[in-house]
Amino acid sequence: MSVQAIARALRDQVRDTIDLAGDHSDESFYRSIEETVFRFAGESYMTANERREVVKAIFNSFRGLDVLQPLIDDPAITEVMINAYDEIYIEREGRVLPFEGRFESAGKLEDVIQSIVAKVNRVVNESSPIVDARLPDGSRVNVVLPPIALKGPAMTIRKFPTSPLMMEHLISRGAIHDEAAAFLAKLVRGKYNVFIGGGTGSGKTTFLNALCAYVPEDERIVTIEDSAELQIRGVPNWVRLETRNANTEGKGAITIRDLIRASLRMRPNRIIVGEVRGAEAFDMLMAMNTGHDGSLSTGHANSVRDMLSRLETMVLSGAALPVDVVRKQIESALDIMVHLSRFRDRSRRVTEITEIAGMEDGEIRLNPLYTFVEEGEDEAGMVLGRLQRTGNPLLGMQKLEQAGISLLP
Repeated sequence: MSVQAIARALRDQVRDTIDLAGDHSDESFYRSIEETVFRFAGESYMTANERREVVKAIFNSFRGLDVLQPLIDDPAITEVMINAYDEIYIEREGRVLPFEGRFESAGKLEDVIQSIVAKVNRVVNESSPIVDARLPDGSRVNVVLPPIALKGPAMTIRKFPTSPLMMEHLISRGAIHDEAAAFLAKLVRGKYNVFIGGGTGSGKTTFLNALCAYVPEDERIVTIEDSAELQIRGVPNWVRLETRNANTEGKGAITIRDLIRASLRMRPNRIIVGEVRGAEAFDMLMAMNTGHDGSLSTGHANSVRDMLSRLETMVLSGAALPVDVVRKQIESALDIMVHLSRFRDRSRRVTEITEIAGMEDGEIRLNPLYTFVEEGEDEAGMVLGRLQRTGNPLLGMQKLEQAGISLLP
């Protein structure tokens, strides 16, 4: 029998011999499971390693995330994708691979889902079948239930490292080179409003977190997210805000728009919005235009120009304004656009750093400062290339001058 089969066979014995309603610490509960497994092992041959794996599997089925717990504990796995109770995929080192484990039923998977969302005061059911949540370690969770999910409950878990990646880590991985990183660091300290764009899985949140390390420690920041993911170090005066879904009666929802408006009364030096997806883009731009210089945010797009078009659409979904007024608001609010891409070799890199340089003939004028130049592939199929300066100077020097920061090394 496999480890999972033995664990399923012994789970009922554990349930019968241990008072699950009692107040057991994790340690005492683990020891009780060990006793049950060792009794069984005395009747059938099991190696020490198999005993240990069976104990862990049973413990995780009661107190952890069942078959997912080893995947969550494995630092090499960056994403877990559950398409159905018996269909699980993982991402390891950029490769998506099938996982041989499975839940014993769709009901067990839903039990795990309900346990996750309950811990962050979220609700997911047939009437509200989509929810975003997070695990205690900060991993982002998205859940979709039937009738929306046709194959049964589905869940996607995006894991984040316990220690956030800093800019030096991104430099060592080739995501950006030191000259461009030093340039962005000066812009953040100089309170330029920076917007980070990129596709799914391109590393936007990781890069945002790395940029936040350059915020001076004597400032007060407010972060606003759908599901709290940012792990900012070095800024003690930090308020974290997270959205809330509506309750079962359809009331009590707190949106990113609500949180941005509330944050304006919290005396922040900077407002950091984890990601804008809709009408909240209007409120974010208003905040950047009303004295909150140095604010940062992210959004989904395929290029800098595409990100600007998406911001227009987002603002128009929340405010009936002429397009030229919206463009003027975007141009006034944003100083720098950074774009990240995920390449065919699964690497994530900064591909554009562009300055918003005013308006020209009703269009937002872009001043590209750095662009990624691809130089082919090596023998292993890794993309060769480098983020190179375009030769265009930074036109908006006023904030750097006011902060007393020089672009010279």
